[in-house]
Amino acid sequence: MRALLVDRSVPGGLRIGAAPEPEPAPHQALIRVTASSLNFGEVRHLVESSPEGTVLGWDATGVVERAAADGTGPAVGAPVVTFGADGAWAERRAVDTDFIGTAPDGADLGALSTVPVAGGSALRALHRLGPILGRRVLVTGATGGVGRYTVQLARLGGAYVLAATGDPDHHGDDLRALGAHEVVSGSLEFDGQVDGVVDLVGGPQLVDAYGSLAEGGTLVSVGHVTDAGEHFPHGALYADQGRHDRSIVTFYLGACRGLAPDLTWLAARVSAGELDPQISWRGGWDRIDEAVATLLGRRLHGKAVLEIG
Repeated sequence: MRALLVDRSVPGGLRIGAAPEPEPAPHQALIRVTASSLNFGEVRHLVESSPEGTVLGWDATGVVERAAADGTGPAVGAPVVTFGADGAWAERRAVDTDFIGTAPDGADLGALSTVPVAGGSALRALHRLGPILGRRVLVTGATGGVGRYTVQLARLGGAYVLAATGDPDHHGDDLRALGAHEVVSGSLEFDGQVDGVVDLVGGPQLVDAYGSLAEGGTLVSVGHVTDAGEHFPHGALYADQGRHDRSIVTFYLGACRGLAPDLTWLAARVSAGELDPQISWRGGWDRIDEAVATLLGRRLHGKAVLEIG
């Protein structure tokens, strides 16, 4: 089959070539891939660190070509949304049925390819905050793919949404249209006033965002777009003066079992127009070098979608 292979000798570090056909385990279905969305972590880190010839890719949509032998998951011919550790940038991939959601008939599978990492991470992070109806939720790095889904889902969940971005003047209108009540440049101004944080940046931004938490608040650390570490100043973790019971929670989507219902629910919301996938770039996989350059150059706010085949 054809696939995008790691090849650091070419622009973008990826080229179309031949790869072995995947062999599904009994609990996996074989998917004929239609589209995949790119994530910053894949093209920034995995392309650099993976062996030559590796087939990468977390997000993919397509159609079930062979159902799982153990009887779990969707039937042959079902349109699906899938998540996995690799294999999405190929004509076919084998996927655990725990990580396969079903898509509505006739749905735009390109748009739904944005769901697994971006939408799934946003939904699970917000679940980790607990009930958000009427609570103040801060989203850092709100202009990225996960951030834009998080803003929309937090608003749907009844939160008062604070969206932080490095350029609020440029991105303010877009983020307010997605549901943000306030668009700000940072989190320092909310000292002790926020009930929950979904942090998509890491580094000093995470430290500042932790300081914004009110008593009983939770920060979920999801993204790490900066290479800087998190260095808390003396006293930052003291629990007096209204800072009792604040938490930092780490997060890894690949460790979240039973994602299938989440992916199905998110796919339905996108198909119904209740969630905007915020696609900023879309094209064939023969343009992968262009897509990677756009993403790594931070010229893409939202999601990039590759049409496979």
